[in-house]
Amino acid sequence: MRRTLSLPVFSRDKADTLLLIVACLSVLLPHFSHLGTWVSVSCVGLLMWRGWLTLTGRRLPPGWILIPVSALMMLGVYLNHKTFFGREAGVTMLVLLLTCKLLEMHAKRDLFVVLFLGFFLLLTSFFYQQTIAAAFMTLVSVSLLLTAQLSFHYTGLFPSLKQRLKLGLGMMALAIPLTLCAFFLFPRIQGPLWGLPGDAHSGRSGLSETMSPGGISDLVLSEEIAFRVKFSQPAPNKSLLYWRGIVMTEFDGKTWSPARFLQKNNGDIAQYAGTPITQEIILEPQSQRWLFALDLPAAAPQIDGNTIASINRQMELRSNDIISQRLRYQVTSYPQYRYLVENNLRDLHRALEIPAGYNPRSAAFADALRRQYSDDSALINAVLQYFRKEAFTYTLEPPLLGINSIDDFLFKSRAGFCEHYASAFVNLMRLAGIPARIVTGYQGGTLNEVDGYFEVRQSDAHAWTEVWLGGQGWVRVDPTAAVAPERVMQNLNQAIPKRGFAGLMNFALSGNSWSQAMRMRLDAINNSWNQWVLNYNQQTQKNFLSSLGFKNIDWSRISLLFFITGTLIIGAIALPLMLNRPSIPAMDRVYLAFCKKMAKKTPPRAVDEGPYAYLQRLKKILPAKDIPPVEKFLRTYINAKYGQTTAPESQRIRQLKILLAACR
Repeated sequence: MRRTLSLPVFSRDKADTLLLIVACLSVLLPHFSHLGTWVSVSCVGLLMWRGWLTLTGRRLPPGWILIPVSALMMLGVYLNHKTFFGREAGVTMLVLLLTCKLLEMHAKRDLFVVLFLGFFLLLTSFFYQQTIAAAFMTLVSVSLLLTAQLSFHYTGLFPSLKQRLKLGLGMMALAIPLTLCAFFLFPRIQGPLWGLPGDAHSGRSGLSETMSPGGISDLVLSEEIAFRVKFSQPAPNKSLLYWRGIVMTEFDGKTWSPARFLQKNNGDIAQYAGTPITQEIILEPQSQRWLFALDLPAAAPQIDGNTIASINRQMELRSNDIISQRLRYQVTSYPQYRYLVENNLRDLHRALEIPAGYNPRSAAFADALRRQYSDDSALINAVLQYFRKEAFTYTLEPPLLGINSIDDFLFKSRAGFCEHYASAFVNLMRLAGIPARIVTGYQGGTLNEVDGYFEVRQSDAHAWTEVWLGGQGWVRVDPTAAVAPERVMQNLNQAIPKRGFAGLMNFALSGNSWSQAMRMRLDAINNSWNQWVLNYNQQTQKNFLSSLGFKNIDWSRISLLFFITGTLIIGAIALPLMLNRPSIPAMDRVYLAFCKKMAKKTPPRAVDEGPYAYLQRLKKILPAKDIPPVEKFLRTYINAKYGQTTAPESQRIRQLKILLAACR
């Protein structure tokens, strides 16, 4: 005899509560990626506790248990963030509050608090990610929250979960036209709609304005996109794809940093040759002021909005404000150039400074090289040849270095990443009397064949050097290319294959054209989402309205257009719903008017209370002088509605209206 597997049947209260717990879990899931581990574990534990209480039919915990639990969680928030204010601490407290509130639901008001907290937390999730997947997850959470909210409103006949979910999705569908209207026509302003706390853009990945051993090697483990590039002509060779970012001159023995005093670029410090290369760059938020361009940019780019870019004597591109939103700009570069051929003595002296008392073996090695090679170019080639011939390795996991980090790297470990080679090379150059400095940025990129954009990822982060030679100016030298030329000619995965499971996955994907094509297609979809949805700003809105024939429109006219269009959309949605409302017979409308009048003096009529039962109850409540007209109205209504009479309906309705007027 076959057994059939059947799902457990819960009571309505249990089913509604379990649905609410599932809806809250869907709201919390996007936050688990940025919350601390203890917060995620606490939330899951509290939700499981609430589910167990619901399934077993036990009572909710008393206040003497919930108060200490909540206090410990708030203490954890303070110890973790050192404050109760700001984005990170605020979102963490809201997440914990939502899960704790599920254990304290004693009235209908508590239910609505949970629901509205869920809707609000959906908004806060967009502080951290605004991808297509995040938008889809938000739609799922909204549909579950609406279904849970509808479930608690039903009385009497209770529809199935499928019917309630269908109704919730229908409500969302009704909101889509007005949502699209608000997206395209609501007046856009520069910057966010509300002021965010100081940590609102924390956690963004990107190059740091300082460089020490391990800084870039940690960054390149990320596959996040740093920026996308589209060339107006065929892309240059990959060996020329050096994306200039930060120039670092100061060195304290361990950490490199930019020069303290930067001079403006007057436009006459570089001589360009060859064909210019124009790039359209879409830069991801990075919480820094640096802009990137192909080495060497000719001028600062022009950016829409309030963002202003500048270029200094070190050919760094900078924004006037922290880049907290996606930024699009165009810049022109020349791969062939001569830069600061006649440099001033102050800049050259700054590019020769070395902290005293460090790296004695490196100083002796540089002194020996200088005695052997009087020509600067020959000395540079000798150092690069030293990197090639000796047993240097290119690795993401170099051993720790001591206080004399350059000596340890050059003569002991001989293992490091690009920042190790760049730092050691610049130190040797300065010890030999050659002005040198470090440039950090990105090298390479991958062409997405779907949308034609070059994708430069954080894994393409790189550090190289510049040396100053008489008659040539500042010249780029990449010591990493002497050790791992495949890093420059191909990519990081070719230079340092990943190990373990990550390496296995990388091998599987690299040899699978289908998976590569799928990844490119997904990246292209995300790029389109970024450009057409997330980057729909004030200028884009004006261009869109101009294409519709609204020329030179200001924010007040946009507001009027939005109001008119929104009103028409609401009317178009509401009118069919109003026309489809079930019509109430004229005789019943008179009876309902009577019930409404009586409700001002007595308890309202119950839904299941018939007119005769209603009359008997009114006789017990109303004063004796008010009973005759009430009784006459109700008996006439019962006879007209349910009795056998030959009088026309219009006559019966007219008689009821006269009797209704007498019921004062």
